Amino acid sequence: MLYDIIGDLHGHADALTALLAKLGYREKDGAWRHPDSMAIFVGDFIDRGPRQVTTVMTVRRMVDAGSALAVMGNHELNAIAWFLPDPDISGEFLRPHHSAKWGSKNRQQHEAFLAEVESNPRMHKEIIDWFLTLPLWLDLPELCVAHACWHPYFMTWLAPRLSPGNCLTEALMPAATREPENEAEKDTPTPTVFKAVEALTKGIEVELLPHPYSFKDKDGHVRTRVRTRWWDIQGTTYRRAALLDEQLLQHIPDDPVPAHKRAPYSDARPLFVGHYWEHGTPTPFAANVACVDYSVAKNGKLVAYRWEGEPELHAGGFVWV
Repeated sequence: MLYDIIGDLHGHADALTALLAKLGYREKDGAWRHPDSMAIFVGDFIDRGPRQVTTVMTVRRMVDAGSALAVMGNHELNAIAWFLPDPDISGEFLRPHHSAKWGSKNRQQHEAFLAEVESNPRMHKEIIDWFLTLPLWLDLPELCVAHACWHPYFMTWLAPRLSPGNCLTEALMPAATREPENEAEKDTPTPTVFKAVEALTKGIEVELLPHPYSFKDKDGHVRTRVRTRWWDIQGTTYRRAALLDEQLLQHIPDDPVPAHKRAPYSDARPLFVGHYWEHGTPTPFAANVACVDYSVAKNGKLVAYRWEGEPELHAGGFVWV
């Protein structure tokens, strides 16, 4: 079996159909199919782009037809939280709509999707219900897929709490999306539902920056935590592990990263992730790890990796439009 692992879509349906066609898929009986290959989507189907519902439905029809698999991204997680009422705050939702601190930012991030579904509650609910059927990770005999991070310790701890297929439930969503008090300051390996889901869908973040130092991310938001190269076996210090530009890295201490803040990937099976807004010519993170998110929503590429069973990933496996 060939696998085409396809990066973050963010509502870019036209790029998706162009990429599928380039990979040899053809639309038949309402779904894109390939005679010898299966697509795997790494999540983040929504937000930012021009054709939100069409993108979701293209992926959904492929999954329903058996021509694709898919995992949940952080944007699907956020969409579910935006839709579900907060059981503890009357009139509010798990992802706040109106709070002074988060409301405007949350709506801004979700605006493109809401523009297509907010006036159609039935369709909105149908899509959210489908998002809840997406697994947090795929552990296949040949390869592994997660949206942002492969963390065996968190996955083993979380799996008994999930529904069959490693899916979140509506009942688990408050714990998955509400950060426990002082969680950010706790420097312990003890799992929580929030910490595990956060890592799998958004990557590992560390509070490594000397206070009051902060930096602005690619969307202009001020950050005091930074995502890490968790997969990197050599990423043993903050400076080596931090996912920052070279200029910002000079401000990062070269002190050791605590062992529980790392998740080096050493499985022989290749691992595919999205999430990280890569740019330039696609190339693997490592011989056994590849990111397929190349910033289609920011004038980048929509990228896939066609895996044909090779033991080591290589730049020639990437295909893009």
